[in-house]
Amino acid sequence: MSLIVFPAIDLKGGQVVRLAEGDMDRATVYGDDPTHQAMLFAEAGAQHLHVVDLDGAFAGESVNGEAVQAIVKAFPGHVQLGGGIRKPENVERWFDLGVSRVVIGTAALEKPDFVRDMAKAYPGGIVVAVDAKDGMVATRGWADVSDVSVEDLARRFEDAGVAALLFTDVGRDGMLKGCNVPATVDLARAVRIPVIASGGVAGIGDIHMLALHHQDGVEGVITGRALYDGRLDLAAALSVAAAA
Repeated sequence: MSLIVFPAIDLKGGQVVRLAEGDMDRATVYGDDPTHQAMLFAEAGAQHLHVVDLDGAFAGESVNGEAVQAIVKAFPGHVQLGGGIRKPENVERWFDLGVSRVVIGTAALEKPDFVRDMAKAYPGGIVVAVDAKDGMVATRGWADVSDVSVEDLARRFEDAGVAALLFTDVGRDGMLKGCNVPATVDLARAVRIPVIASGGVAGIGDIHMLALHHQDGVEGVITGRALYDGRLDLAAALSVAAAA
């Protein structure tokens, strides 16, 4: 299987936005029709989509649920969803509505047994978000930074049956500084769980670099602002990824 490219749709107040370094006060709005955006990605060849309910990440529960449902219904491929999913009934609801994977972040640190239970109940469906600020795990929409290292958190779920780890360098997210490829590869090599890279993708060079490490356990890459700003052509990125 080739490297997966996940175009990102981040939702805030029902709009498509991108944040700078996870700061809700530094949001750039790219559109008010998330479903239309999802279909544009599909038309470019995307088979996977990464959707985040940003308001939900801070509220601890779904806020942009209607927009997410519309995306899932319209998008012909696989939708990976994160943001405020911290209860079993939330996980069950999204899988029932057609989401392919659920991303759990804050709860992975605070309620690891919850993640283990969900991974057992939904084989191949749970992704653990490992968000890092200076190597330490950040939670609650990246507003809080813990004293747990990224690798330590990742190792806690090696035998849990989670589908993948979603690694984000928060300091690069939405900043177009380039993906933190070394840290991503180090994590992929350190654990037996596939790793998805996120944060800072600036152009096709990042896709090339990550594709080189597909065999090291880098499963995919999430990209947002580079697509919206026209710095990265999705069709070209998918082509490079397919050759991995």
